[in-house]
Amino acid sequence: MTAPQTEFEVLPRDISAYREGNTCIDYVHRFESGRPGPHVLVNALTHGNEICGMVAATHLLDTGVRPKAGTLTVSFANVEAYESFDREKPFASRQLVHNLNRIWSPEWLDGQQDSPELRRARELRPVVAAADHILDIHSTAQVVAPFWVYPGFARNAAAALAIGAPGIHLVMPRGLNTGTPLIQHGRHGSDEGKGVALVVECGQHFLQASADMAVDVTLRFLAHFGLVESQAAPAPAPRRFELLATPLIKTESFRFARPLVGLETFANGELIATDGPDEIRALCDDCTVFMPARTPIVGREAVYLTRPL
Repeated sequence: MTAPQTEFEVLPRDISAYREGNTCIDYVHRFESGRPGPHVLVNALTHGNEICGMVAATHLLDTGVRPKAGTLTVSFANVEAYESFDREKPFASRQLVHNLNRIWSPEWLDGQQDSPELRRARELRPVVAAADHILDIHSTAQVVAPFWVYPGFARNAAAALAIGAPGIHLVMPRGLNTGTPLIQHGRHGSDEGKGVALVVECGQHFLQASADMAVDVTLRFLAHFGLVESQAAPAPAPRRFELLATPLIKTESFRFARPLVGLETFANGELIATDGPDEIRALCDDCTVFMPARTPIVGREAVYLTRPL
């Protein structure tokens, strides 16, 4: 696969001024209104090169956004990876060792392995566990329309539909099968849970439009839960997709059958990719792909295969 040239409209900046928050955990800031209401966590930089989240988090802090009810927590997650950014290798700073968005299970958090991501996840564990509602801000390697991602609980769907844009929803009926993301940690990954936990994929990592989307969605998420004044905006007609499978890349010879950026559709059985001797084929008619790998890295997800709902 030949990767397209990267355009840089937004780049990382020094965020060391935000290191010292008020929670005794670096890069975590908490604001209490003193009035009844939910505890909402806005989390940025789960992946170090997903800069739009940094823009949204710093916007909240720089403009003095404070909750009129409940509690607001703003966190910058994988700052070590973020600080490793190299413009010549802009996708390498996604993570240092482990994918911080796959290790939120007891097996990983209570296990014996060590890495910068595991240390940070263990540090952030009480922050995530304390939140009633979570917005985890992400972006994509490819230039593609923004979309929501969430476990298929009714509470998540209702919130994403009410908040509005983005109008595309990737629903994971059984969660993510390649690890445990932050939004499935603890009670947020349970049918019995009451809180909402959503990922918003705001667009390509380094585009200004993605940063603008992150700020807009963050303010509307906070407004939905009553922490700030309503950010009323027309909601697009939703397009919802159900996750069917997330095959992993097995060999360095992995290739897509045609160039993909995401949201392309395939007929049932149509070839999507080859991976050494194996083939990845569409699982249904109108099989829609999300987040195709930009470059083949063995062990990482190749593509998300979905069907329209």
